[in-house]
Amino acid sequence: MKKYTFTDKKDTRSGFGAGMTELGRTNPDVVVLCADLVGSLKIDTFIKENPERFFQMGIAEANMMGVAAGLTIGGKIPFATTFANFGSSRVYDQIRQSIAYSDKNVKVAVSHAGLTLGEDGATHQILEDLAMMRSLPNMTVINPCDFNQTKAATIAAANFDGPVYLRFGRPVVPVFTDPDQKFEIGKAWMVNEGKDVTIIATGHLVWEAIQAGEILEAQGIDAEIINIHTIKPLDTKAILKSVAKTKCVVTCEEHQKNGGLGDAVAQTLAQNLLAPQEYVAVNDSFGESGTPAQLMEKYGLNAASIVEKALKAIQRKI
Repeated sequence: MKKYTFTDKKDTRSGFGAGMTELGRTNPDVVVLCADLVGSLKIDTFIKENPERFFQMGIAEANMMGVAAGLTIGGKIPFATTFANFGSSRVYDQIRQSIAYSDKNVKVAVSHAGLTLGEDGATHQILEDLAMMRSLPNMTVINPCDFNQTKAATIAAANFDGPVYLRFGRPVVPVFTDPDQKFEIGKAWMVNEGKDVTIIATGHLVWEAIQAGEILEAQGIDAEIINIHTIKPLDTKAILKSVAKTKCVVTCEEHQKNGGLGDAVAQTLAQNLLAPQEYVAVNDSFGESGTPAQLMEKYGLNAASIVEKALKAIQRKI
């Protein structure tokens, strides 16, 4: 098992802020719109350095999506920023009609996704957004795993021509990826090569998958761990190559079991390579108030659950 360590913990939304700061200095076409959540999106530095390229839209997310679509007609690269709940389910119609349908070059960048929003509770803990966004034609869906990868993904999104849904979060998590990494949209990152079980993870669950791999190694099990930071387009080649070797797979996501990464992988396997699959995801329920750690444990989104599902997948293979 390849060893990963960290010396710092940061929130992935700060990685987005760092990416926007760099884009503000290097790409004059990038503009930012925000629905009254500047501090939460960590875009203060971008605004300070580029006040003429920032638009405060207020608590009017639907209007923000329409304005962002319009700005692309003049050659701008708009980042429409808000909380994940408000930037997906609340404005799904506007994203579908004004952005995805006409293939507008809008980047919908959303923070506070998933259960790890914590104490704000079920109404704000969006767990269906990946399913909604990956179902839209023309939409690219990105869910990075730590500060460094989120920064790199933000810059890559600006350089990509087309609609992007970029998802990140509020809690501090280990920073373990390369600060100078090359982020390729649609290209999986092989975290660890193994032969006994494939563990495919996205977002905050990548670090949990690494910890699970270490636990499995102590039990004599060699886990192959893949970071799928791009939910759509999915790196089907990497997935099929891995599962052809290990003959079983566990998918891990901070999202509903229905419609997210797990179902995207299952669809790929059903069409190409049948193999046992286990899900680490929220099982068709809403969240609740609690600390991120409490919620991840209660809903089974942690290393212990990944280990349990890996052992089950291996048993099914046998």
